[in-house]
Amino acid sequence: MLYHTTWLISKLDPQKYMIESTALNGRIARWQILLSKFDIVYVNQKAVKGSAIVDFLASRALEDYEPLNFIFLNEDLMYVATTEEDSKEGHSWKQNFDRASNAVGNGIGAVLVSPDGDYYPFTSKLDFDCMNNMEEYKACIIGIRAAIELEIKVLEVYGDSALVIYQLKGEWETRDPKLIKYQKLVLELIEDFDDIIFYYLPRDDN
Repeated sequence: MLYHTTWLISKLDPQKYMIESTALNGRIARWQILLSKFDIVYVNQKAVKGSAIVDFLASRALEDYEPLNFIFLNEDLMYVATTEEDSKEGHSWKQNFDRASNAVGNGIGAVLVSPDGDYYPFTSKLDFDCMNNMEEYKACIIGIRAAIELEIKVLEVYGDSALVIYQLKGEWETRDPKLIKYQKLVLELIEDFDDIIFYYLPRDDN
């Protein structure tokens, strides 16, 4: 680190706090002295997201780039159709879903993976507290609803909640009245698919 500039990405600037603070306790004062020999540059977390995308695009710039030509020669063209096979039909899409909890609150997420390997993430923040299995059901539901909107007909659903997966497969009985509502909703939604299979996936593989 002595030979490189280090970017410190944070919501707040801890270095500014240490430098401008009039009273520092022993430990933070010691950190200030130790860190002073390094070239550390504070970068706001919001600024880094945009610059990361720009850097990513810049690093993959095309050498033989040509500007787009907006002259449309085929003025009489009435219809354009693709001859490629539609990847939404006849191929199996995959969905992974999970829940997350932290100090800020509860969240759920799902990812749809196309047969070509394209990823479509969906997330939602829950504005209320609920039990873990309810969150797992909600995460599964947003993924299934997204698949319906994309007109996907064949879907493999993967989740690390054994309870939710085996209840949806019909192998385990659903006794909790709160979960029965969610299970019923999922079973209604999956009627829009030609084929849908639920798989249990260990947490480390999800």
